[in-house]
Formats: sequence, structure tokens, C-alpha cells
Amino acid sequence: MKKSIINKCLIGIGILSMASCSDPMEEITDVIYAREFSPTKLEVKNVKETVALLTWNASTRISGYSVEVYADDSLSFTSSPFITKDVTTNELQLEGLTYDTRYSVKVIAKDTKNSSRNSKAATLFFRTAAQQILNAIEKGNITDRSVVVSWAEGEKDVSELRAFDETGALISIHAITDAEIKSNTAKVEGLSPLTKYTLKLYYNSNGVLKERGSKTFTTKVDLEGATPVTPKDDLAELVANAKDGEVFALMEGTFVVKSESESVTAGVIVVNKNITIKGADPTSVPVINGRFQLEDGASLTINMVNIDGEGTTGDQCFNYKGTNVGGVSVNNAEIKNFKKGVYYVNVAAKVPYIKLNNCLIHDIICEGGDMFDCRTGCIDEFSITNSTIYNSCAERDFVRFDDASGSFAGATPKITIDHCTINAAANKSGKRLLYVRFVGTTINWTNNIVTNTAAVWSNQSKTAVPTFGNNNFYFNCAKLNVLDGAEGGKTNLFVDEMATVLDPQYADAASGNFTLKNESVSKFKVGDPRWYSKQ
Repeated sequence: MKKSIINKCLIGIGILSMASCSDPMEEITDVIYAREFSPTKLEVKNVKETVALLTWNASTRISGYSVEVYADDSLSFTSSPFITKDVTTNELQLEGLTYDTRYSVKVIAKDTKNSSRNSKAATLFFRTAAQQILNAIEKGNITDRSVVVSWAEGEKDVSELRAFDETGALISIHAITDAEIKSNTAKVEGLSPLTKYTLKLYYNSNGVLKERGSKTFTTKVDLEGATPVTPKDDLAELVANAKDGEVFALMEGTFVVKSESESVTAGVIVVNKNITIKGADPTSVPVINGRFQLEDGASLTINMVNIDGEGTTGDQCFNYKGTNVGGVSVNNAEIKNFKKGVYYVNVAAKVPYIKLNNCLIHDIICEGGDMFDCRTGCIDEFSITNSTIYNSCAERDFVRFDDASGSFAGATPKITIDHCTINAAANKSGKRLLYVRFVGTTINWTNNIVTNTAAVWSNQSKTAVPTFGNNNFYFNCAKLNVLDGAEGGKTNLFVDEMATVLDPQYADAASGNFTLKNESVSKFKVGDPRWYSKQ
């Protein structure tokens, strides 16, 4: 009963509603807002020293746009506008701008019938490009602590030069003098050796610095106390006549060591003192074409100098002949084209260290000698770090330490191979990466990539099991990954149990480019750091 009454009421209400809407509704065809919408997507494009292009989305139902541009401003709009212009299109080419200057822009959509309905301003700020009036810096104008620069002749609007290091930190400010403006040349001092700088030239325009040029350069190595040497000098003679502790700074070029034999074109530098040889210019690394012989009293440090064995007798790059000797340290170098090996210690010498860091070592044939070869001597510390070894040691052992422990009581040599990329070394069945028999030797083998070799680790019971770390990768190294032999591995006594076998996918191993294309390998940061893929 109640349900029926409710239905009747609803029907009645519907009839009344229909009656009240019997007149057709007026169609809405236009909406008038209180003011126009601001332009959208305001952008600046093609910004150069004196021009830039402003663009924005076109609006409908407006008569045009008002554009204002303010100089030396970052959206404060406190000064008078530099440019005021009315346009009917949705872009404007700005001209007559000043280099390296901040500009703020306002764009308003206009209603010419009623200015009170003009839109709010769309805004942005931008900076014009800096100028480049600095000339290229000549190598001869760069020293270890200063640089001489010049700029376009006749340019007088220059105020100061600022030197920034690689982090962007301001290192030096040089106020340009009237005499320097006249000669369009200035010298910036107070720099540090072997440091990369960006030098910027500025003009002070009413208290605002505007950049007029920028050049990047690297200072030379520390030349204080060093003897400069050119390729015209006789380097072997200079070393022979040197004082203990003398430092030689090699200029750009190839230093062919004179030979007394007609059968060879590059001779030997005999070292019998503490000598340092370093390259003077990091952008033009010098080359020594020759080899070294270390006699009593010798120790040798080489930095940023490449060593080429082409045309030598075929002996190792570093051959120890004396027993009262110091160490050899080589950094930031390329060693190539030696027939017998990199070093040779076949005398009863106790060498404190042989260290190779950040080196490229290749085309070491190893005819009649092993790659890193110590026979009757003792090397307290031997290390290869952050280096790449390839196309070498085809049929010989990689690291050889014969057992001379009986001649060096208490000696505990340490071998470290870390962050190295080693490709196709000792690549013959039965050859060893670690032919180490000196009792008491410890071996650290970490963060390395080893690829494409038929070598085993070691088949010598005196070889200590290395400390392995960071999942070294042994791709196409079948003998390194398994214990061969029926009796616990007679031909390979240990393996790296943490190893992962992945193809590093070198960019071009044949040409010496070992950039890692396999990101699964690259993310582990193994091998020579110079080959890590850029991510």
C-alpha cells in the first residue's frame, strides 16, 4: 500500500518537471573570462652572443602580444626594459644583445579593446653566450706554474683573467694592466704543476663581469730543480754524468738512445745513481727509444714517459746487472716492442720494489725470457696496478719468481696484480700466469680481467695460493677455471673460486681498445679503469 503511494508521487514530480522545461534552453556559444590567459610554453632558442629567438604558444581571440626584455636581470624586473615591442605573431627575434649577459623576459597577451583584460605576464630568464676572443694557447707558453695568453688584437674591453680548476673552484685572479691591453698579452702565475685549468677572460661592465673568452690547458710537471732535456741532447750521457738524485724533465719528442753497435739502432741508458726521468708536458708525452741497465747504486723513477724497444739489442726494458741496487717505479707510461721481457733480475740482487702503475704494456715478444722475470735475485715488492697488458708473452710465463730464498734469509716477497686488463698472455698450453717458486712469497690477485689464454695458474707446489677478490672474469681461459689432472690438479693447482666467466665484449682488442661493452662486467669495476664504459 505504501509502495503504491510513493510511485504515484514520483510520477507526479516528473510531470511537473517536464512542464517547467517546456521552453528550449538558450545554447551557450561563447565564454567571456575576466582576462586573457597568459602565453604558454615561453622558450628561448638559438641563444648566441647577440641574438636569441623567443617563442610561445599562440593564444586565440587576442590582438597581439607585448614583449619586454630586461638586461642584467634575473626575473626581478626592477630596471627599465632594454627592449619593448608589440607583436602579432607568437615569436620574436631578439637582436642587439650583449654577450654573457642575463636577460629577463615578460610576454603578455593583449586585448586592445579592454587593456584591463590583458593577461598576466609569462616570464623567463636566459643568458647570452660568452665571447671567444682568446687565441689558442701555444705549448711553449705553458710552464709548470704559469701560462701566457693572448687575445684578438685591438680588443680593449678586457679587465681580468680567472683560472678555475677541474672542480670549478676559483684558483687565481689576474688584473689586466694597461700595458697588457696594449700588447693584447698577459701572464697568469701562481698555478700548480700538472694541473688542468680553465682560464676565462672577463670585462668588468659597470660592476658586472662578462666573459669574453675561455681556454682549457694543463700545466707541465714540476720543473723546479729539474734539468730540461730536448731530443737533441744525449740523454744517456746526461744520466751517466748526473748527480745522485737528479731529475730530468723531457720535452716533447723522441729520444733515440745512441748505440755503439752497428747492429742496433737504439742503445742502452746505464743507471748507477738515483735518477728520475719525467715528461714535461702531459699533452705530448715524450718517447725514449732504448732500454735501461741498472748497476750498483741505481734506482730509477719514470713518470709520463713512453719507452719503445724497437731497434734495441733484444734485451729486457729494465735489466739488473748490479747487486747493490734500488727499485724501479714506472707510472703513466707505455712500454712496447721489447723481445725478451719487461724486466730481468738474474743477479743476486735484493731489489726493494718494481712498480708499474697506469701503464700500457704490449708487443713484448718474450723470446728467451719471461714477461716479468726474476731468477737469482729477490724482489721485495712487485706490483702491476691499473694497467693493460696485451699482445705479449705468447709462449712464456707471465710472472716468474725462481726460488732464490736460500740466498735471502727471511725474505717474504709480495706480488700484487690489481685492476689490470690482461689479454692473451702466456697463451700456450702448459704456460703459467704465476710461475712463482720463491718460498715465502704472497700473491694478491684482485679486480682483474683475464681473457683469451691457454695458460694455467701454476703447476708448482711452491706457488702460494693467491688472495683472490672481486670476482675476476676469465673468459676463454679454460685452464684457469678448472683443476686439471686426476690427482688434485697436477697441471693447475688452484682456481679462483669466486670467479665469474663473462665475455667483457672489448670494443676492439686487436687495436688495443679494451673498453668494456658488456655492462654486466663494467658494473663490477674490474680491470684497468681506463676501459670502464661511460654510464
